[in-house]
Amino acid sequence: MTVPAPPPPDLVDVGPSTEGGRFQRVSLRNRVTWLAAVCVAGAVALVSIAAFVTVHDSLYSQVDENLTQRAVEAAEGPLVRTPDLQQVPVAFYAAANLKISVLSANGAEMTPNPGDRPPSSGLELAVAKGQLPQSLRTDQRTNSRVVAVPGGPGVALVMSQSLRPTQATLAQLSLVLVVMGGAGILLAAAAGTAVARAGLRPVQRLTAATERVALTGDLRPIPVSGDDELARLTTSFNRMLGALAESQERQRRLVADAGHELRTPLTSLRTNLELLMASAEPGAPTLSAEDREEMFADVRAQITELSSLVGDLVELAREDTPQAVHEPVDLMEVVERALNRARRRAAGVRFQVRLEPWLMMGDATALERAVLNLLDNAAKWSPDGETVRVDLHPEHGYADQHGYSAQRPAQQGYGYAVLEVADAGPGIAQGDRPHVFERFYRSSDARQLPGSGLGLSIVKQVAERHGGTVWAGEAPEGGALLSMRLPGGTPAGA
Repeated sequence: MTVPAPPPPDLVDVGPSTEGGRFQRVSLRNRVTWLAAVCVAGAVALVSIAAFVTVHDSLYSQVDENLTQRAVEAAEGPLVRTPDLQQVPVAFYAAANLKISVLSANGAEMTPNPGDRPPSSGLELAVAKGQLPQSLRTDQRTNSRVVAVPGGPGVALVMSQSLRPTQATLAQLSLVLVVMGGAGILLAAAAGTAVARAGLRPVQRLTAATERVALTGDLRPIPVSGDDELARLTTSFNRMLGALAESQERQRRLVADAGHELRTPLTSLRTNLELLMASAEPGAPTLSAEDREEMFADVRAQITELSSLVGDLVELAREDTPQAVHEPVDLMEVVERALNRARRRAAGVRFQVRLEPWLMMGDATALERAVLNLLDNAAKWSPDGETVRVDLHPEHGYADQHGYSAQRPAQQGYGYAVLEVADAGPGIAQGDRPHVFERFYRSSDARQLPGSGLGLSIVKQVAERHGGTVWAGEAPEGGALLSMRLPGGTPAGA
């Protein structure tokens, strides 16, 4: 089966066509080109029409004014006597580019060239009879402008001028406007294509990058050039790619570390089960009751360790997911609930507790899990009969230095509280302290003890999700001191 190639990145569906329900696809670059051409064409058309109408009216007005003025001057000018002893205006013999005649009220007409007389009609006759002061019209037959003015009692002077020179000028103007407008439209289309190609290049890079990510999972950043909106979009996209790459790397490390940690208990569990199954075969050596009990105990321990590891992995994956924290939490109550659970798990260890009230916004379940992990870790390292110190108190001086009391009037002494858990064990080596909160990290001393190496990493993630921090140090009692610093405030009246 042949898979069709994907469309180019700058093609978009603009609507269904009328043929077979298919979609017409027009590239964004072509749309920008057409838009620029249409806008320029509209502007050119408006300017050309306005220019043509203005020049047209101006030329015809000049023709009318010039023709009327010459007719009036001819009617008022001196007279000359013709060979047949008739007096006519001198313009009869001076108007070379005009046609002129004298029209009497009885319809008789006299002209210097009988074969080239101006057209006459009822309007000119009405002027000769004194019914109109003057007339001005266009004669369609001869394509000329005709004017008639009074030339004396019962006489009208008729003069006409051809409109062909004016129309030729307008035709040349139309040709120039069309040619220049067409050139402008082509230039605008070319400029629109160039601008669209340059402007869409970052978009095409983004499109190619998204297709590359979808096909190959390659999260390399895209080169950024310039400081415009598209450059900022590319920068934002690179930040998203970076976040995706970081998330993928965290998942990869989690899966790799989890696989490494699961391999040892699973191998031991399979070995013990194979030995137990082999001893049950006919003719196989019989295991003593003591050996069988030891193997069953080992199997139970491995199952317990697997259950704990799977639970920690699930909790860690849940903590990796960003969650909104908006629930008011009494941290002292959270620590007390965790202490009740820790006492049931470590009956041989005593807990010395000193808690002060502290309110914060957070996830009570996640905080209780983090506190319980700190307590379990301290109980694991403390010998039976020893004491684990648990101390929750505000971090003195922080609120005064940062001015949080004025910002949070509903709570007194707003700032940070510190939860300290000190065990009675051998303590943490100086070189291991920066790594104890990393996933699956176990020091050389801790590898012989049960545990998955995830408990303290859960503590770190819970603290950071609530805006806090964690650190490891040495307790005054000599053991390890693990602390969690969380924002909040003391309740009013406390």
